[in-house]
Amino acid sequence: MKQPVLHHVSVTLALGAGVLAMSAWAGWTAGGVARPVPIQMPFEAPPQPETAPDTSVAPGTRPLSEEEFKRAEALLPMLDGKQELWAIGEFVHLGPGAVPVLVKALNMPSTRAKYNAIETLSMIKDPAAVPALVDTAKQPQESSRVREHALRVAVRLDPPQVVPAIDVMAKDPNSTIRKAAAFEARYVRHKSVVPILIGLLPDPESFVAISAIQSLWILTRHPSEMHDWESSTKEQRVEWAQEWADWWKQAEATFEFPPPRKPKLLPPN
Repeated sequence: MKQPVLHHVSVTLALGAGVLAMSAWAGWTAGGVARPVPIQMPFEAPPQPETAPDTSVAPGTRPLSEEEFKRAEALLPMLDGKQELWAIGEFVHLGPGAVPVLVKALNMPSTRAKYNAIETLSMIKDPAAVPALVDTAKQPQESSRVREHALRVAVRLDPPQVVPAIDVMAKDPNSTIRKAAAFEARYVRHKSVVPILIGLLPDPESFVAISAIQSLWILTRHPSEMHDWESSTKEQRVEWAQEWADWWKQAEATFEFPPPRKPKLLPPN
């Protein structure tokens, strides 16, 4: 007896592929098992949304008025709270004129407020904030997180002004702070950072010494002897640091920084 055709259809919508996929049970196999036959039907994608008008407002470039200055000061407590992102956006909108107000936040007791103030200064990108950031990075009683961030932003805004902070942080008892100084020094193309980095090579912590030697290679490209810094002992690092000190003593007077390396561009597809 001939088996009847099964009139069952299952439908699934494949959104990623943009098609309507259907499976129809067309009949039975010789063993009496239902055999699905896939069917594809075209699916018309929804229309693209209309382009919305640009409603963004450029940050201010003029000094703040007395009323705007008071308004900016009222935003400072919000840098530590549920409205911190809104407050950061308001400061960025006010522009460089808000820098003197944000600098006040660096003396607030809240670590989060200080960190958010530094982050806001990095968005405003005004080098006028660098002296205050350098002072914050040098403070031994300040939290490591705030000091590192202050140094990082100051280096991005005006590297030559940051040398005093790197010098102080390189002598800090906290190895995390010393590592931050060793790492950020690679972005400061100033001769005075070279002896600071050489002084960090014999550091008791190998990860500090590794950051220092990497920064020296990036800045000077001096073809020094290759050593195993990762598994080195302090005694070995003292010896290797002397090699760099001897080289710098001879090269300092005539040394010129090589041009910074440009990132390699990927070939077009």
